[in-house]
Amino acid sequence: MTMIRCISPVDGSVYAERPAMGYEDAKALVDRARKAQKSWARRPLEERVSLVLKGVARLNEMADDVVKELAWQMGRPVRYGGEFKGFNERSNYMAEIAASSLAPIVVESSDRFERYIEREPHGVVFVIAPWNYPYMTAINTVAPALMAGNTVVLKHASQTLLVGERMVRAFVEAGVPEDVFLNIFLDHDTTSKLIAAGSFNFINFTGSVEGGRSIERAAAGTFTGIGLELGGKDPGYVMEDADLDAAVDTLMDGATYNSGQCCCGIERIYVHESLYDAFVEKSVAWVSNYKLGNPLDPETTLGPMANKRFAVTVRGQIDEALAKGAKALVDPKLFPTDDGGAYLAPQILVDVDHSMSIMNEETFGPAVGIMKVKSDAEALDLMNDCKYGLTVSLWTKDPVRAARLGRELETGTVFMNRADYLDPGLCWTGCKETGRGGSLSVIGFHNLTRPKSYHLKKAL
Repeated sequence: MTMIRCISPVDGSVYAERPAMGYEDAKALVDRARKAQKSWARRPLEERVSLVLKGVARLNEMADDVVKELAWQMGRPVRYGGEFKGFNERSNYMAEIAASSLAPIVVESSDRFERYIEREPHGVVFVIAPWNYPYMTAINTVAPALMAGNTVVLKHASQTLLVGERMVRAFVEAGVPEDVFLNIFLDHDTTSKLIAAGSFNFINFTGSVEGGRSIERAAAGTFTGIGLELGGKDPGYVMEDADLDAAVDTLMDGATYNSGQCCCGIERIYVHESLYDAFVEKSVAWVSNYKLGNPLDPETTLGPMANKRFAVTVRGQIDEALAKGAKALVDPKLFPTDDGGAYLAPQILVDVDHSMSIMNEETFGPAVGIMKVKSDAEALDLMNDCKYGLTVSLWTKDPVRAARLGRELETGTVFMNRADYLDPGLCWTGCKETGRGGSLSVIGFHNLTRPKSYHLKKAL
């Protein structure tokens, strides 16, 4: 029997383990979800929405356990209180727009014809969620999928093994039928086999580029709808008219919060030459104030990376950049708890360029490179010089200028004077190797349903 284990970054111990389900048992679980789907979809929309929100509320009641479990599983400090702000905001917003997003489009209602388009649930939605924000990334799909009348099978990353189990428990305790929302533990081979067999009607995957390719290969020829959010290398651009202190505060937080393990975290920064020196000086001071340590300690502001192998990648990018002439500005002596393993000190690099992996490959850790630029044109070329496209953070007092640049940027979301945020009213989407599809907003509902047209000719 294959065991799926969560190795805690806190101390390297096995924090949790569960047996991986074999193919026949997994297929039977998915069949249960399929059998439950039609009756769930026949329930009034208002009832489905209400039950989802009750599930969200029940999870909030488990906050003390959730926060501690997250610290043990992936290293986020308990002082930050989990992911409930974003989790609740996204759920509540999707509940507010459910009726309007799923309402029929009426083309004609006359004495001769009823012509309209309805949104119909896909059926069984498979959500493969990541470990970095395991509750928020999952709820992006789970909440609207259930509200729209789908049943959901949830598989979480091994690093956050207990999250899916706890989410399903909360929703079932709140009244969602057991077979409507199911958690599953699977290894990669069984996951691929289920997908290749056409077991699901829609798949949403958040994870690595290679993981996304594996999903697409497994689904080839099944015509299963797929939504993918994959890699990122999100840039910030600080223009000469930016609010310097606000830019430093937001971009440094975006680069290092959650130990830099954010899908839309800031991974590279371009600063106009007139502000460059001041921006770098203030950024180093900002980052140097972190306290790296055990995430269960309420004084800790920066926890370990989720796994020591992730820290190996970040250290490797830093070392490569230094060997090519970059300069590290954060004094490692300020972080004696950096143990060469999962506990990794934050770092700011200058004298960097795009020949260095720290500026062109996903880092997903608390390290960021900063480059000086002379113009919007130079910054635009550098921001687009990347195989990923999730978000861009522009810093200026001029929204017209920001929008003009935004139209030239190869990205999913353009922020002005903000970063590392997911607005549930807007479509969360990416381009290039960041993936395809979109979640949240009215478009999220549309991606989790299919259109069905009705052309009803009345008898005269």
